[in-house]
Amino acid sequence: MTIYIILAAVIGVGVGFYAGRVLLMKLFKEQEEQAKERARLIIREAEAKAETQKKDKMLEAKEHFLKLKAEHEEQANHKKNIIIQNEAKVKQREQQINKQLEDLKKKEQDTDVLQNKLNQQLEGFNKRKEDLEAQYKDKLAKVEQDHHEILSRLERIANLSADEAREQLVENLKSEASTRASSYIKDIVAEAKLTATKEAKKVVIETIQRTAAEHAIENCVSIFNIESDDIKGKIIGREGRNIRALEAATGVEIIVDDTPEAIIISGFDPVRREIARLSLHRLVADGRIHPARIEEVVAKTRKSIEEEIVEIGERTAIDLGIHGLHPELIKMVGRMRFRSSYGQNLLQHSREVANLCATMAAELGLNVKHAKRAGLLHDIGKVTTEEPELPHAIIGMQLAQKYKEHPDVCNAIGAHHDEIEMTAMISPIIQSCDAISGSRPGARREIMESYIKRLKELEETAHSFDGVNQCYAIQAGRELRVMVDADNVTDERAAQLSFDISQKIEKEMQYPGQIKITVIREMRSVSYAK
Repeated sequence: MTIYIILAAVIGVGVGFYAGRVLLMKLFKEQEEQAKERARLIIREAEAKAETQKKDKMLEAKEHFLKLKAEHEEQANHKKNIIIQNEAKVKQREQQINKQLEDLKKKEQDTDVLQNKLNQQLEGFNKRKEDLEAQYKDKLAKVEQDHHEILSRLERIANLSADEAREQLVENLKSEASTRASSYIKDIVAEAKLTATKEAKKVVIETIQRTAAEHAIENCVSIFNIESDDIKGKIIGREGRNIRALEAATGVEIIVDDTPEAIIISGFDPVRREIARLSLHRLVADGRIHPARIEEVVAKTRKSIEEEIVEIGERTAIDLGIHGLHPELIKMVGRMRFRSSYGQNLLQHSREVANLCATMAAELGLNVKHAKRAGLLHDIGKVTTEEPELPHAIIGMQLAQKYKEHPDVCNAIGAHHDEIEMTAMISPIIQSCDAISGSRPGARREIMESYIKRLKELEETAHSFDGVNQCYAIQAGRELRVMVDADNVTDERAAQLSFDISQKIEKEMQYPGQIKITVIREMRSVSYAK
């Protein structure tokens, strides 16, 4: 019984072991399947993630490629534009060179024509010389025949010896030959002078014909146009304070009348009128018009005008092909734009003289660059305040010497009104071209020049008194406004100063009518809040 129980137990254990093993195997197999399934899921997830990353990387690579391509195209376009610009510059340079070659060929043709004319004249002179020599031989043969006749006659009639007759005959021949030779020499010299005069006139006429310029007559009035008459009230200001401040700051007279949509700016100095006009334009555009703002705008405008003067001088030198001018000379050339000579714009006159000089110098075979340079600078003495008692030609020559200009240029500037002796070949050319430019009909007006000179003398007379800060001649020279320093000049001194200026003007100047002298003393107190 016990054995059966043991066997049963053993069999039970074996069956349980086998069942457990089968169960474990089944469990292991299920876990293995699950593990494989998880592995497959992980692999699929990894593959999907890898595919996503691959796509992202490809997109990044594609974007980077497109960016590099765009940069490359931009650089290529930039280089292409540079190449196109360089090609345009090269073409422009080629056109300039071709034009210069054409000008050179034209000059060579003109030179050949002139050379042919000179050769023809030389041939004419040689032919004339041969004719004179032939005539002289005929005359000499006739004289010899007369000599023999006279000798035989003298021997028969006067009972003279051969030696005495020979001496008288020689004296007669000397006198006759001297008279006829003098006559021939005079004829030849007169013909040469006539030919030279014709050639000189031809050069001058061709020079004038080849140079064309506009002739601008400067006046003393500028017109400032406005959109509506309402702006006139703003410009005048309360009790006229704005217009008084503007006139005091610019030195011109502002005339606000019934003229529709226009304000008149009156003043003999073109620079002051331009400053006033630009200042009015800026004030009207800004809308803020009061004395402090007016002074600020006028100061800025005056500075911009000074910069514009330099720009005008540089542009003029470039247009005329003049290089290496000293900066101070360039400023003086720019100031010519706002000056006039006998009513003729000084810069326009100087440009015209420079072109005339260059043309004439080229025709005569002289230094074109020096002639053009002297033509442009010949009146710079009119735009400087140094040594006003000297003639403007001498002042200009001294300025040219100061800024290291060529001696020929300096002499041409100083001698163009015969103040000094002409030592350079181009000096008479400058003088002639200056006369050509100034003598054209309507180019100049003597009355305007004397009028402006009188206004300047008015201002200089007032400036000679102590305590005077600024003074302006307005009302066409009928009124002189004098601004004095309030710290140094009292009210009593201001009244006395007005009387003293009027007495000096009466003694030293000549003028029509009467001149009103207004002395303005303004007290200003300025403090700063910090």
